[in-house]
Amino acid sequence: MNYDFTSFEASLEKTKEWLVKEYRGVRTGRASPAILDSVSVSAYGSMMPLKQVANVGIEDARTLRVTAWDAGLIKDIERAITIANLGVGTVTDSAGIRVTFPELTGERRQEFVKIAKAKFEESRAAVRIARDEAWKDIQEKERLGLLTEDDKFRFKEELQKKVDTINAELEQAFDKKAEEMTA
Repeated sequence: MNYDFTSFEASLEKTKEWLVKEYRGVRTGRASPAILDSVSVSAYGSMMPLKQVANVGIEDARTLRVTAWDAGLIKDIERAITIANLGVGTVTDSAGIRVTFPELTGERRQEFVKIAKAKFEESRAAVRIARDEAWKDIQEKERLGLLTEDDKFRFKEELQKKVDTINAELEQAFDKKAEEMTA
């Protein structure tokens, strides 16, 4: 008999995608529009993601240009970026808002590495939870007589191989991000 690992594998893939997305929002030494993904702007009576009310582009290595689609929202967008406390400066001019990234100090870089490490550990915890759920399911199937004891341990080994593979991929993503931030 075979065990269906598709939901487990989907859970692992979701965890990996989450970590990559979170790392896009963690600041490195250069400007990245992804850092503004978490910013919500009060516009038209509701809170809206910044990307729904403005265009964000890279002006140079340490500057982003935010161009509002409605000029009346420029003050709201500037306020939202300031409130988000991303460690960036904002300057409003005739073309929109210029978001500048100050030079990172060694201490600030280490703080960002700690944040990245915490997100890495969070993703590893999600992998452990998914592994435990799959293992409980395998044990339940064996208890009900749907699997033999040999199958149960074979699937446990297969499960662990998948966990080891995804943990290595997550660690590789963390190492890459940490290297970006300390370089």
